[in-house]
Amino acid sequence: MSNYHIKNLEEYYQVYRKSVQEPGDFWGEVAEEHFLWHKQWDQVLEYDFSLPMVKWFDGAQLNITENCIDRHLLTKGDQTAILFEPNDPTEAAQHITYQELHERVNQLANVLKSQGVQKGDRVCIYLPMIPELTISLLACARIGAVHSVVFAGFSSMALASRINDSTCKIVITSDGSFRGKKTIDLKSIVDEAVSTCPCVDQVLVVKRINSDIVMQEGRDQWLQPLLDKASKVCAPEIMEAEDPLFILYTSGSTGMPKGMVHTTAGYMVYTAYTFKNVFQYKANEVYWCTADIGWITGHSYIVYGPLANGATTLMFEGVPSYPDYSRFWEIIEKHKVNQFYTAPTAIRALSKESLSYVEKHDLSSLKVLGTVGEPINEDAWHWYNDNIGKKKCPIIDTWWQTETGGVMISPIPFSTPTKPTYATLPMPGIQACLMDAEGLPITTSPAEGNLCIEFPWPSMARTIWGNHQRYKDTYFSAYPDKYFTGDGALRDEVGYYRITGRVDDVIIVSGHNLGTAPIEDAINEHPAVAESAIVGFPHDIKGNALYGYVILKETGTTRLHDNLRKEINQIITEHVGPIAKLDTIQFTEGLPKTRSGKIMRRILRKIACKEMSNLGDTSTLLNPEIIDSIIEGRLG
Repeated sequence: MSNYHIKNLEEYYQVYRKSVQEPGDFWGEVAEEHFLWHKQWDQVLEYDFSLPMVKWFDGAQLNITENCIDRHLLTKGDQTAILFEPNDPTEAAQHITYQELHERVNQLANVLKSQGVQKGDRVCIYLPMIPELTISLLACARIGAVHSVVFAGFSSMALASRINDSTCKIVITSDGSFRGKKTIDLKSIVDEAVSTCPCVDQVLVVKRINSDIVMQEGRDQWLQPLLDKASKVCAPEIMEAEDPLFILYTSGSTGMPKGMVHTTAGYMVYTAYTFKNVFQYKANEVYWCTADIGWITGHSYIVYGPLANGATTLMFEGVPSYPDYSRFWEIIEKHKVNQFYTAPTAIRALSKESLSYVEKHDLSSLKVLGTVGEPINEDAWHWYNDNIGKKKCPIIDTWWQTETGGVMISPIPFSTPTKPTYATLPMPGIQACLMDAEGLPITTSPAEGNLCIEFPWPSMARTIWGNHQRYKDTYFSAYPDKYFTGDGALRDEVGYYRITGRVDDVIIVSGHNLGTAPIEDAINEHPAVAESAIVGFPHDIKGNALYGYVILKETGTTRLHDNLRKEINQIITEHVGPIAKLDTIQFTEGLPKTRSGKIMRRILRKIACKEMSNLGDTSTLLNPEIIDSIIEGRLG
């Protein structure tokens, strides 16, 4: 029996039991047998959730890029590592072999060193889905710099706050990006951001759309001429197991986004392990995850997990609707994709279109289908199963988070029987539990409660950059000695888990976690706005959309409400990004508040969803009379 590659349900239970009963032995064997180390660890695990402090493989020394690239060169040097499919289908795909990837990563690593980047320095990466994005991550890891990727759909203000929070020395960006029919001017967004970032010394610019851009002398440099002069040899920096690998920001329920810090050894071991098992990847297969590398899914399951296993990983620059709605299926046929990992939002959008877009393509290469970002609804699950997998490909509904680093609960294809809308069983090493309203564990099934994890796993985030107290308060204070996920879940009679959604003020829209506080802060900047509250409500395509309740400073304001709505969404776009725009804005004279001044969002959610018949207990409200007026506005 292999701990590393699970092949059937009986084996899953055996491996799972071992991982829980002897976690040190289990992860020690996985780490020793499947990775390159410069020095063995002193102990596999040391932890104390009350602090919280977690160390995996402490004392070990390694470099993650040796595990993702160098060790494959002898046997897989000529195999495609990154298969790049551009936005425009008439532009040729690029096949970057492991040998080429090695050379290109080393060249960029040498460029970074020549610009003064040293081990431990932070580098911000704000790039579209082009090969240079993956190469930038790996070049940072090669020299021990900490990468902070910011999704290239975020606004200049959102970018600046992330650069300043982690004091990045360098920004890597491009002149712009292609997105369907549109081009986006990324460089001017970076210019605006960096004007408020004194920590940034250099901006390195990739040429992608060949637009005329302003280059600031002494700060901005085109990347290609620097690469042309750089050596293809760069010795990997030897890293300690717990050295930071990257920072990735995720929405907080209050204000400033949280810079989750992931460290080197445990993250590598867990992402590689879960990639192998969740996708049942075998040599020479073609794997495609449609996420953006600006999110954790792209870090773990486009870059590090696949490359650590010597896989061919496909990167797609475009969108599923361009040039038409057959684009995903055309790419699967063209590259004979075996594993396909996408978001329920994309599936729902594509399922609304004519089936002829699917039927004209040969999808017989597919073996495993996956979903990520939010729980998949039953209609989308069946459409995906029937039309894309032809009822032959298991659907793995994966639950995990930026904070967890890797997949936590998921079926293992060909082993775990699937059940629509259920993420099913925890991965080996993951001790999931449900907690009740009193903070006690729920031991019976079926049950519903708050989802927690009782024991550390290798890829968990170690802290929030520069704010360990916030890390403790957010994840380890609700339930002592447990990691609180912030999600609610159901557990059925066989122990399968179904995630029911966030229990805090974070709303998942199209798979993106959006904190309500930054959006409300942006709206409240508008001179006409006194106060606002954001809630989520169901949406056919996005899963959830954003509903805004807005109080104006002057009632009966003369300005047209439609204009105000446009201005509010414009201000959200500038402060957060277009992904956070509100679908519905309702102007109201007040908000339901408790006597302590807390907005009762539960009531606002119900009204947004038109579920007015059962608003629950309103006795603690300071102003219960406002509810009728809000309902009238909703129905009006």
